[in-house]
Amino acid sequence: MAAEQHPEDPVDAIIEQWARVRPDLDTTGMEVFGRVFRLARAMGDRMEKAYAGYGISRGEFDVLATLRRSGEPYTLSPRRLSATLMLTTGGMTGRLDKLERAGLLRRSPDPHDRRGLQVTLTEEGLRLTDAAVGAGLAAQSEALSALGGERAAHLAGLLRELLSATER
Repeated sequence: MAAEQHPEDPVDAIIEQWARVRPDLDTTGMEVFGRVFRLARAMGDRMEKAYAGYGISRGEFDVLATLRRSGEPYTLSPRRLSATLMLTTGGMTGRLDKLERAGLLRRSPDPHDRRGLQVTLTEEGLRLTDAAVGAGLAAQSEALSALGGERAAHLAGLLRELLSATER
């Protein structure tokens, strides 16, 4: 069986340049992670476009989606939201302010902690999040269709292994 042919991409040009000037280098990591970084940037742009149709950014979607995934009553503390999204409290406050002004969530005193707040998805926020997640998944599915189901699942498994090994 002949080797599978793939179209060249910008990462190939970089690898070829390194091979000319430093043939002693093993550029496998650069081949993999260069493509992962470029793919993340390209998909990030696609996701921004998918969510823009709903009047929200990708970061704002992440806040809404975290509340939605938490299950009813779709309520978390700002601290828990920040930790889940790996955001500073300042970064979280800005997102919460904008989403609250848009009527997508509300902040209220935490009944279990006089000093604390809780953030709750509104009905409008729930409706918008459910619509936006569908648009985001459609954009991702469209991109993955280039691989087909079995190869996409295989890639997901390989990336899971690599991520696990990298985060150890």
